[in-house]
Amino acid sequence: MRAAVYVGDRRVEVQDRPVPEVGPHDVLLEVSHCGICGSDLHFVIEGWGRVGAIEGHEYTGRVSAVGDAVTAWKVGDEVVGGPGPRCGECEFCLAGRPSLCSGRGPVGENDAWQGAFADYIKVEEGQLLRLPAGLSLRNAALAEPLAVALHGISRSGVKPGQRALVTGAGPIGALTVAALVATGVTDIVVSEPAASRRRLCERLGVAAVEPDSLVVPPSPNVLADEPFDVALECSGNAHAMEAALAQLKRTGVLVLVGAGMRPPRFDPNRILLNELVITGAFCYDAGGFEAALELLVRDDFPTDVLLEREDVGLDGLLGAIEGLSAGDIPAKVLVAPARLQRAGQ
Repeated sequence: MRAAVYVGDRRVEVQDRPVPEVGPHDVLLEVSHCGICGSDLHFVIEGWGRVGAIEGHEYTGRVSAVGDAVTAWKVGDEVVGGPGPRCGECEFCLAGRPSLCSGRGPVGENDAWQGAFADYIKVEEGQLLRLPAGLSLRNAALAEPLAVALHGISRSGVKPGQRALVTGAGPIGALTVAALVATGVTDIVVSEPAASRRRLCERLGVAAVEPDSLVVPPSPNVLADEPFDVALECSGNAHAMEAALAQLKRTGVLVLVGAGMRPPRFDPNRILLNELVITGAFCYDAGGFEAALELLVRDDFPTDVLLEREDVGLDGLLGAIEGLSAGDIPAKVLVAPARLQRAGQ
């Protein structure tokens, strides 16, 4: 099979790799689509990646082969990749917070993982979900990042009638906006430096501003004009985290959704005097994928706005990563491994 392999020094190469061997409880998928995640940008642009790794975890596909012990799936089934296995027995799993499972390994350090920027991917049978009727494999590739966005929203506790600030309108930020609107939260402002992404948010029906418009009050005793009930920080940028905290009303909640390398410097007196809450959002709610699929199958959910019109093949992965990192590409880019490459792409 062909696979897009990280080879270090901000480079990705399409290489020939063996098709994964299927064990008794495994399913082999022919990859239909795989979204490019913000973490993929970190892996390539910032050097987080492991040399020789095949990334890609926002995938859909058709079952190509099944292990001898697999009974839930058959060849030809159309599926979407779901969350990895959890123990189901620790305090976090029992509390309905499986993303914090005590049995999970260190994040980003699974050397055995082979992702879906390839013709085929092998997964455990329990990691798949069936596509709802009427949902295409292409649109279903938004399920994983939408589940991430929904988890950030649930961590914020925001309700219809409250004000929400979203900082960073990359794919997760845009999905967060779309999910907020779909769940009845409509008083939303997005802070984003890239004009193309601000325009995308305006197409979603919300106000979009440049980050410089988020003025930090001179004193922790002073609130911003028209403060927000919640802020969902989706960029991973330290300045955005700091600015978002300063926009909150008393008892407001800041949720850190985007990952970044440089830590912010928060004003502890603003947190103390206004009883603010800062929390993180890692991965998904229990049932997050199911909730995401329910939204994606709705006729009014704006998948056409959230997805780039053209998919890329494996040879186009690196260019798309660079365009997304620079902010030149506003929406989610999907990699379709079987897509024929055009000259010069």
